[in-house]
Amino acid sequence: QLVADAGHELRTPLTSLRTNLDLLAQASAPGARSLDPADHESLLGDVRAQLRELTGLVRDLVELARTDPTGAATVEEVELSEPVQRALERVRRRAPGLEWATSIEPWVVTGDADAIERAITNLLDNAAKWSPPAGTVSITLAAGTLRVADEGPGIAPEDQPHVFERFYRATNARALPGSGLGLAIVRQVAERHGGWVQAGASSGGGALMMLWFPGAPPPSETRARYDGPGRSDGG
Repeated sequence: QLVADAGHELRTPLTSLRTNLDLLAQASAPGARSLDPADHESLLGDVRAQLRELTGLVRDLVELARTDPTGAATVEEVELSEPVQRALERVRRRAPGLEWATSIEPWVVTGDADAIERAITNLLDNAAKWSPPAGTVSITLAAGTLRVADEGPGIAPEDQPHVFERFYRATNARALPGSGLGLAIVRQVAERHGGWVQAGASSGGGALMMLWFPGAPPPSETRARYDGPGRSDGG
């Protein structure tokens, strides 16, 4: 089923890429009318964007195709606040201008640290994509539950049960870039670790994503709490 779904999703960007390359080749043929420089650059820009889309799609397909919950990955104790902070720093650089309000409590899980960080990054990227300029994304981590709330348009109730399905896109998301696999990867990582992920509505009307991993708080002498808002300034 994954191969069938992937073939369907690959068809559109491959067709578009082939069309643009054919146009560039025709314009370069002897005796052909050359393209206006602006049109030439526009076509090259489209080709680059389509290659980025294909690269992201293939990367996400490889991630989803990993059926072994551990495989070659290192299974270790992971202090969940650490991948949350790393993911936050990465996404802040990609989403300049957004405000990030955080409240993070330590929680120790056993699993694949890289996969966990990838799932958290996907949730934060999703919130950033839907947030309005200068909007605030709220991130809380308590008792193993990560809550990511944005101030975007939210998820329609009829879409909420489906947003973690492979290649599913709500009506208002179909014109946006993305592979349609980011949230499916979140669900796969959660389930591999015995956890769950849910979508709902935030108090401000945006989307609320909740990701839970089984685990336990660290020993009391090592517990710490991080609270604080932060503006994404690229630093």
